Amino acid sequence: MKQAIFIMMDHYADWEGAYLSSQLNQMADWVVKTASNQSEVTSIGGWTTLVDYQISELKPEMTLLVLIGGNAWQHDDPRLTALVQQCLQRKVIVGAICGAVDYLARNGLLTGYNHTGNAQFLWQSFPRYQNPTDFEPQQVVVDRQLVTANGTAALAFTSAVLKASGQLTTAAKQALDLQQLGYYEYTRQYGDPFKP
Repeated sequence: MKQAIFIMMDHYADWEGAYLSSQLNQMADWVVKTASNQSEVTSIGGWTTLVDYQISELKPEMTLLVLIGGNAWQHDDPRLTALVQQCLQRKVIVGAICGAVDYLARNGLLTGYNHTGNAQFLWQSFPRYQNPTDFEPQQVVVDRQLVTANGTAALAFTSAVLKASGQLTTAAKQALDLQQLGYYEYTRQYGDPFKP
């Protein structure tokens, strides 16, 4: 069974992981779990989540590690930093969006990878951010097993992570296109998805 772990700090951006987790959770060979540095977190939208794991309990043996953005990524957690380093070394796919990319930059975890994020100027005071020339002003950047995205790229991030995981099936692509294009444009291109 393939396992996706979603790291969700308090005040996480609930919309940034919803498309990806819902796609993976509908696949028979995947299980989706959550983790944080506290047992209960609340999203920006006010949803309370009881997480499955504490970060300290995680081993870098999952198939996919996803760091969801939000308003609490300014606090460093050495256990999480070590976990991300281990996952990257073990070629585990790591996806980070929005404020989670800021965390990677601040902790030197983007070194050696092409990447994007919300705004590179935010990282100028981070001494461990060593490779500003590898920044690409794109919605999503994939470099080997690292997927980075800015906070306006939830759908593109989902598509890129699914592709990097070998899970961007025709059904998943069409489900994302329905959200991206909207019902009427989707129907013009593909036909009505709700008709038998």
